[in-house]
Amino acid sequence: MENKLHTPEGVRDIYNVECKKKLALQEKLLNTLYLFGYQDIQTPTFEYLDVFRKEIGVDPIKDLYKFFDHEGEILAMRPDITPSVARAVATLFDDEDLPARLCYVGNTFINHSSYQGRLKESTQLGAELIGDDSVEADAEMIAMVVAGLKRTGLTDFQVNIGHVDFIDSLLVATKLEDDTVDEIRHLLANRNYFAVEDILIQNKVKKDMVSVFKALPELNGGQDILTRAAEIATTKRSKKAIVRLLKLYSLLAEYRVEKYVNFDLSISGKYGYYSGVVFRAYTPGTGEAIVRGGRYDHLLSIFGKDCPSVGFAIIVDYLLSALLRHGIDVKTRETNVIVYTKDTLKKALPMAMDLRAKGKYIELIRQDSKTEEELVEYGIRKDANNLFLYFKPDRARIIDLVTGVEREIAYGTEDKEDTEDAEE
Repeated sequence: MENKLHTPEGVRDIYNVECKKKLALQEKLLNTLYLFGYQDIQTPTFEYLDVFRKEIGVDPIKDLYKFFDHEGEILAMRPDITPSVARAVATLFDDEDLPARLCYVGNTFINHSSYQGRLKESTQLGAELIGDDSVEADAEMIAMVVAGLKRTGLTDFQVNIGHVDFIDSLLVATKLEDDTVDEIRHLLANRNYFAVEDILIQNKVKKDMVSVFKALPELNGGQDILTRAAEIATTKRSKKAIVRLLKLYSLLAEYRVEKYVNFDLSISGKYGYYSGVVFRAYTPGTGEAIVRGGRYDHLLSIFGKDCPSVGFAIIVDYLLSALLRHGIDVKTRETNVIVYTKDTLKKALPMAMDLRAKGKYIELIRQDSKTEEELVEYGIRKDANNLFLYFKPDRARIIDLVTGVEREIAYGTEDKEDTEDAEE
């Protein structure tokens, strides 16, 4: 039997500097959520399949990774973390005061039938505000997304905002069969408006409704497009959605994030559990959204707790790739490499221990036959800040791997000034 030492299609190993940068990115994003008062929650990597059943509106059952436990129950690797959080809150938070502000980071798994370059395992980092149905909660979510993306160094991005009720009310008004409506949703998600028009005409939908759908490409832009949307809104439900979006924009202006906001009234969210405001964040050079979010006021009721909620998930892998393409360096913890010889170990080791006690990250390696040039290259590959070369019994050389500046220091286990000099 062939040993398969490579990874399956759609998953990959992440190691060395890339892994270091990914973890640093997650830490920055989580710290942003903590500033808004969110607290961590961890849910299982797999759940009973029922948690992701069709009624909940996540990915199709056929695209889930499924297996049996010893009792014959069907389990599934989570394709999305929000249903797991909803299940946990519905079952564990009976005695808790709501609203609850929760955040998480974890991997999700989707067995795409068509790979097309997409990862089958990706990391989601997100937040859920549960127990608050206000427009202020919607605004807080989007403001957090903007704050988090800016904290990573990304400045060229856009948050597209829509409302499920606006597009749903139009689809209901067509009086088409569910399968046809689902097809139109898919076409709208891919911005294939011409195909949508063809379907409506073929199914003899009223001309005034066809005209409304033809206008959807124009309902994409700043606050002014909401006025246009209000004019063509045909139902009370769609008009109410526009009023909500106008209030939302006003609050986002108070948060001073309005320049990152774009309204797109053709979007209705990737998942079927969305029920109100929906949003996605994009940055140039990425085909997929780096953030997906929205309101899901009815999801928890499926698990027995009627509770309005809103949340989002940042796809960390997509965001990291976007940052690298934009030439934005993800700052990681400062690390240093100390190189010793067999004659200087007793000098270098106490120094390493002293610096670690002060919170410095130190990697200790022996020179062996490595040249100085090879050691410098090694330090750069490891994304180290400084390279300490302990080759002499009484002095060490420090090479700043960022600037290339080199200097000498004297060192000793009892010389505090030298230790502080090395720390710098």
